[in-house]
Amino acid sequence: MGNLRAFLICPGRSVATLDALPAEIPDNGFVWLAFERAAFSADIGELQTWLDRHTGIPLLDLHISDLLNVQLRSHFDFTSSYDMLIIRRLVDGVAPLAGATGAQAARGASKGEASAPAAVRRVQTTPIGFVVFDQVLISVHTEGCGVLGAYIERLKQLAEVPPGRATAAYAGGPMTVARLPDTPAELMLRIVSLMVDGYLDLRKTMTRQLDHWQQRLLRPSVRFNDWEGLLKSRQALHHLYDICDDQRNALYRWIDVLEDQPVPNEPADQHERDQLLVRSRDVLEHIERVSQHVQQLERSAETAVQIHFNIQSNRTNDVMRTLTAITAVFLPLNLIAGIFGMNFEHIPGVRSAGGFWWALLTMGGIAIALFIYLARKQYLSKSEDD
Repeated sequence: MGNLRAFLICPGRSVATLDALPAEIPDNGFVWLAFERAAFSADIGELQTWLDRHTGIPLLDLHISDLLNVQLRSHFDFTSSYDMLIIRRLVDGVAPLAGATGAQAARGASKGEASAPAAVRRVQTTPIGFVVFDQVLISVHTEGCGVLGAYIERLKQLAEVPPGRATAAYAGGPMTVARLPDTPAELMLRIVSLMVDGYLDLRKTMTRQLDHWQQRLLRPSVRFNDWEGLLKSRQALHHLYDICDDQRNALYRWIDVLEDQPVPNEPADQHERDQLLVRSRDVLEHIERVSQHVQQLERSAETAVQIHFNIQSNRTNDVMRTLTAITAVFLPLNLIAGIFGMNFEHIPGVRSAGGFWWALLTMGGIAIALFIYLARKQYLSKSEDD
């Protein structure tokens, strides 16, 4: 089977890389089959035969369609024999959305994708599907999935570290107890947790971008002209919130199914169930953190835009108030000048030797008096807080 990465995991002992579907599954281990989506579609017949032989039940046709659908939202479904979880992850780099043709991607780039902020271009997702049996985990992903590659390297590291020793999941990450996953469900949750961590990193990038825009929006002396980028960022935030909402609903359904299962009698089985519940709640808490932070960013962006327009409105009011004050000062002066400019034959004071100076002094006095009056009424001062 081409483009298949298969692993035989023996909890607490070893991880073995397989070249093909294993003939047998040991009782003390489980198999992880990581398919690229094209390979999964091509080899589904062979996989169904293998599942029927080792698990007693093949995949349902509808679930196969869901695993091949690149537009599917995050969701959870289950049967009496297996569970299926589909989670959308961030696309590696700034590649076009999965499922878009080359022409569509080129048109998108030519119409502004290339000029969009890096944080906006990163909010592109593709689904990863997981099918969890008792001793088999099947994952279906896009070609060159970075998350799967990273966790495969992590598995190899865990196999080399003595059980119980503290180690970091990645460089600079928090210290955790080194331990291979005990079940396919736990392995799935670890991969999902790594996917969600990508959203945590993305929110930091978007926070820095929006903080930069907010500072520019709140500076009256700076002309803000990147409205297209701001609009795309707000749309990306809304899209990211929808993604988190779908992920949260899928995890809630998964947890509900776990909690509805009868409590095992054996202490080891109880411990395994508790491990799954705790890890599921941890992943859910990470998703909710991203969702809450996205909501805060949306509110902050909306508030900054409103404050920006309030500032512009206040500047316009200041300009109009100044122009009104100037008009009020010059209106009586224009009236006096207009009276003496009438073409009547006899106008008092026109032929007087000091008439010009008396008119000039009168106009100056009126202007000074109006200026003092308007200044005392604070019509000429800038709007500032007391």
